[in-house]
Amino acid sequence: MESMYKEALILDELDELSSYRSKFFSGDEKLIYLDGNSLGRLPVESKAILERSVIIEWGERLIRSWNEEWFTKNIELGDKIAMIAGASEGEVIVTDTTSVNLYKLAHAALKFKEGRRRIVTDELNFPSDLYILQGLVKDFGEGYELVVVSSRDGMTIDTGDLKGKIDGNTALVSLSHVAFKSAFRYNMKEITALAHEKGAMVLWDLSHSIGAVPGELNESNADLAVGCTYKYLNGGPGSPAFLYVRKDLQDKLSSPIWGWFGEKNPFDFELKYRPGEGIRRFLAGTPPILSLKAIEPTLDMLNEAGMDKIRKKSVSQSEFLLRLAEGFLWPLGFQPGSPLDPEKRGSHVSLRHPEAYRICKALIDPDIGETVVIPDFREPDNIRLGITPLYTTYTEIFTAVREIRKTVEDNLFLRYSSEREQVT
Repeated sequence: MESMYKEALILDELDELSSYRSKFFSGDEKLIYLDGNSLGRLPVESKAILERSVIIEWGERLIRSWNEEWFTKNIELGDKIAMIAGASEGEVIVTDTTSVNLYKLAHAALKFKEGRRRIVTDELNFPSDLYILQGLVKDFGEGYELVVVSSRDGMTIDTGDLKGKIDGNTALVSLSHVAFKSAFRYNMKEITALAHEKGAMVLWDLSHSIGAVPGELNESNADLAVGCTYKYLNGGPGSPAFLYVRKDLQDKLSSPIWGWFGEKNPFDFELKYRPGEGIRRFLAGTPPILSLKAIEPTLDMLNEAGMDKIRKKSVSQSEFLLRLAEGFLWPLGFQPGSPLDPEKRGSHVSLRHPEAYRICKALIDPDIGETVVIPDFREPDNIRLGITPLYTTYTEIFTAVREIRKTVEDNLFLRYSSEREQVT
């Protein structure tokens, strides 16, 4: 492995994004954090912003901060996310959770496409998305159906299989841009065009791609999208999500949740609801300001660094990881859990092994191995390694693979129970 270690050192030296690593908080420099796909590291500036927001804006300025700092934050952050997602100003807004936003937009699409009663999705989609769609079909009633396209290999979806399910009765195609387990990435332009040919709308979940894969919402003529901010956008645990509605559709669609922040002028306190203009009509209740404020630093870093450079590093690092896996992990019974073609892959790599859960437990334990590695386990046998280009190094990737190899070669995972914890 010595030659690969030397290569990692050289690649880190040449990394043009290396300066961003110091902009994230690290309590333990020896800890290798590859769970960024579920919770990104804390930006140093977010820590300072939260302190100011609590002490100055809340503590000293009190209610005055709504006019001074807070009221327009949903829109301001939405415009910054729009740049990352390949959308235009006024097409993205930060609000609620991903599930709530998916409900709002899927409901709006079904009402807009009244008369069509089919929703098409796939079995690689995030379960919460499926739950929301199942609930909508149940509530809309007789004749409505949810068609779930199967995967032939457990990692990808065949375009032909998907196309075969989109017909003249299809109102909505709802998919994850990047699949949460396998990192399979759809060709957004191709799939959006397929749906539009049949007169259907498309709703993309960007949760596992935003901030790591260049956005192409406008370029692909996408209708709708949602996404979270606590993965590659580093917004913090439970940080607010966002939604996108293409500009020409905004005044044609209606949100099913009529909350006061989505009203045309909430401080008129009118008793009869009047939808707000443009993207604001998809707001609902009062935004969680402290959580909102923590999102901004990473958005600024991503826009400063540029998504093309971020994607270039992401592909380079995931290819490096897969070369390491081929040489040192496949012989130990591991198998690829992600597409090998980078054009069909997001920014995480899944490694499959029958003992994946116990291997993850051993890697996380500070009493085992030379270095603590925090990966991500996904049922039934996936070790998911999230690559976050702003702070992940090649040396960390090398060390993580080395520790995984040692854990299996020395049977260190046998010390742990296979009984699942509540959060895996």
